[in-house]
Amino acid sequence: MTEVPSAKSAPANGEALCRVESLSTHFPVNRGPFRKGGVVRAVDRVTLEVHPGETVGLVGESGCGKSTLGRTLLRLIEPTAGKIFFEGRDITKLSASEMRPLRRRMQVIFQDPYASLDPRMSVRDTVAEALEIHGLAKSEKDANDKVASLLEKVGLRPDQMDRYPHEFSGGQRQRVGIARALAVDPRFIVADEPISALDVSIQAQIVNLLKDLQEELGLAYLFIAHDLKVVEYLSHRVAVMYLGRVVETAPSRELYDDPRHPYTRALLSAVPVPDPETRRARIVLQGDVPSPLDPPSGCSFHPRCSIAEKGLCDREAPPLVQLKKRPTQWVACFKAEES
Repeated sequence: MTEVPSAKSAPANGEALCRVESLSTHFPVNRGPFRKGGVVRAVDRVTLEVHPGETVGLVGESGCGKSTLGRTLLRLIEPTAGKIFFEGRDITKLSASEMRPLRRRMQVIFQDPYASLDPRMSVRDTVAEALEIHGLAKSEKDANDKVASLLEKVGLRPDQMDRYPHEFSGGQRQRVGIARALAVDPRFIVADEPISALDVSIQAQIVNLLKDLQEELGLAYLFIAHDLKVVEYLSHRVAVMYLGRVVETAPSRELYDDPRHPYTRALLSAVPVPDPETRRARIVLQGDVPSPLDPPSGCSFHPRCSIAEKGLCDREAPPLVQLKKRPTQWVACFKAEES
């Protein structure tokens, strides 16, 4: 793989293409007729932004709320509280008809290429459906030409457009999913773990395809993934989630070189490194991730944190604040400046 983009290579700062402010997505839970119901705080007061042409990597353990956050900011899941801005416009309360024109500019690539494609629809119909919905094809021939062009763009042959999903490999199906997302000329794409269901060799091909498409089309990505090395390779900035909240965000190079939140340090210490001299000391977290149905008081990470201060971290939730010595890095930890 080529060198990871540094903070200097990230797109210039300006108005964010997509921005969420204090966004929360909670799901009510029915525990039965004799037990009081609760609320799962899947996303809890998250503030995050993605700029034009930028890739923001979103990482964290399974169940931390990454996919829910991605789908909420596209309004595929309705938020409980907070605001979502796209191209400077608050889209939080827009109706379905008001959202339809915006859907052209904000798309999603799903995790499972086996489940995200309708087995009854050919590739031609799958990709052309969005063209038809948004009135982007003047005729059937125009639609076929556009589908052929999109398939070539993602590395498939135009003569494959009459095939069905079961006739393709996993990597090819994901390419069809990418072509479907590109059909409406979006500016912003949520890539929801688009490589986790693929073989390792195919993962590299899809990641490089996404990178090439970004350079060619000026796309912005929210790239959700578990593989921290892939996120490092692809992302300009990285946001780390824990139990529904963003606990650290920084330019990719800064976060990987000097993580400031203890959870981020534990995650990065588990990343395999070929050179023994550059490996971090392994940090083994104690206990399991708390339930989002009953999160701890104070800082949600304090039960597993080695530097938590009793009487502070277990009582008060630290806000995500800008570090004084490194203004491009934001951390939700009382000890971030001194650790």
